[in-house]
Amino acid sequence: MVILENPKFRKALPYVVVVVVVVVFAALLIVGSPHPPQTLYPSEVRNYQGEDLSLIAQVYENAIAGTQFIDQATYHLNITGLVDSPLQLTYSDVLDFPRYQKVVTIYCVDGWSAKILWEGVLVKDLLNAAGAHISAPVVIFYASDGYSTALPLDYIINNDILLAYKMNNVTIPPERGFPFELVAESQYGYKWIKWLTQIEVSDNAGYLGYWERRGYPNNATLR
Repeated sequence: MVILENPKFRKALPYVVVVVVVVVFAALLIVGSPHPPQTLYPSEVRNYQGEDLSLIAQVYENAIAGTQFIDQATYHLNITGLVDSPLQLTYSDVLDFPRYQKVVTIYCVDGWSAKILWEGVLVKDLLNAAGAHISAPVVIFYASDGYSTALPLDYIINNDILLAYKMNNVTIPPERGFPFELVAESQYGYKWIKWLTQIEVSDNAGYLGYWERRGYPNNATLR
């Protein structure tokens, strides 16, 4: 080609190659990365009792209907189903229960993970307050966006499963599940339901949640 035989072009060719490589690399960083780096949330802690923690921003939102913005002033958490006394708890009511902290890593089927300091209340304390029937096999969790999932009642009780309202010392932001996220430790991320609005004690042991109806295993225990 004539352009390649032009002495001026041949002399400038190495510089052109360098520019092209830099531009392509930058484009890959911007476009090719599905989860670009993000800054710390105010007051976010990065270490707890000697354990390094992941960033809140590393817990990626995989919502079925986008971020849910729930009004704390009108919010209620309903405890229903096989219970002696169904409950309708305000946000403050839930926070009046004994609070606990626990470092737990969430693992997503997409391949990412994040080690977070969670703070919340025990789900079994909420169930006890409602008089849950301990013979019931399953607890079904519902979210404001129509998402749902279920876990065995004995798993909830025996593992001291938290209903979290803080992560890394930060009140859970709306894009991460405010007001509450289930810390379903030893389970894959699709069991970690966010924007929780209802907990139902049920005898429907075969209940399938949102992703489970779409082919995900109902048993999401980490392998």
